[in-house]
Amino acid sequence: MKKKSLFIISFLFSFFSCDSKLNEDNSLKNTFKTEEINKLLESIQLPEGFEIEIYANNISNARSMDISPSGTIFIGNRHGDNVFAIRDEDEDNIAEKKWLITNKLKNMPNGVAFHKGDLYVAEVDKLWVFKNIEDNLENPGDPILIYDDYPKDKHHGWKYIAFGPDGKLYVPVGAPCNICESKNKMYASITRMNPDGSDREIFAYGVRNTVGFTWNPNNDEMWFTDNGRDMLGDNIPPCELNRVTKPGQNFGYPYCHGDDIGDPEFGGKHPCSDFVTPARNLGPHVAPLGLKFYNGNMFPNEYKGDIFIAEHGSWNRSKKIGYRITRVKIKENKAISYEPFIYGWLNNEEQEAWGRPVDILILDDGSMLISDDKADLIYRVSYKG
Repeated sequence: MKKKSLFIISFLFSFFSCDSKLNEDNSLKNTFKTEEINKLLESIQLPEGFEIEIYANNISNARSMDISPSGTIFIGNRHGDNVFAIRDEDEDNIAEKKWLITNKLKNMPNGVAFHKGDLYVAEVDKLWVFKNIEDNLENPGDPILIYDDYPKDKHHGWKYIAFGPDGKLYVPVGAPCNICESKNKMYASITRMNPDGSDREIFAYGVRNTVGFTWNPNNDEMWFTDNGRDMLGDNIPPCELNRVTKPGQNFGYPYCHGDDIGDPEFGGKHPCSDFVTPARNLGPHVAPLGLKFYNGNMFPNEYKGDIFIAEHGSWNRSKKIGYRITRVKIKENKAISYEPFIYGWLNNEEQEAWGRPVDILILDDGSMLISDDKADLIYRVSYKG
């Protein structure tokens, strides 16, 4: 791995004049000064030939992302009540425009999904839609409520959402605890529904807390990350990368973790052989969130078809790990290896992290965007050779 640093254009960090009155009333302070950003980026390690730069600054608690065909990027928020849109209008790889879509959703509007001109936003217990959003960025108005029957538990309640190849909206429901059984089968699941909120059903069971899923462009199978349970020690259980091959599969929670780790409290009720084995065990407590298959043309051909995962980083391990982007190599629809791709947000010696990756997008030019909810940044990763 080779250290790469980029010169960041100083005007970026005064950043974004907000266009609507909504934005004027909710301006955000810069998280870092230009000099601080330049110094911090010097700590980021990338493979030879890759570069990282700031695509957007001042995106408070930048979490889940989605992008429209015209290039508008929508960004959700977990700790605040803001949903943003940004766009690079002059194609200089810096987003000059920012809109505050709403500051009225008070219950963790983490999930965003763009579909046929509309922006869908997920709170803990509700789903909203902003109609014809790109025609109304200056004044989005109030969203339309399409669903309000999800559990209200905030423990693992924030949601990542996305539309699948089948046109349905996929919405996870985390377990309301670290480890527990629930009579309500909706907990620890991934659900799906029609875009209007009708015909909701459970698509996958035994999913403790997924905050990221995507589909293999070659066969439309869903792959998702899952955060493993806590309080079993530093090194168990692993977090997971899972593959759904058909609706209704069960991925083991709360009975089984990883390949074959029976839960000490609930594992005696069902053997691990009853459940779908992970496609790949990931690091313990690394908190894997967003993921994407790489189908662009910018990176070297060896990356084509592999999965990149944003690891948010551990919170309760005696020595922190994660805080990085990892690469899972895919061959014949199987995960054959797992390795770091970008790291440096965590200072291992001091055990302090200045950034935490959350989600990933692959742009039309083949570059990668990464959201960071600690540094309030969106990064762009490119390959120069």
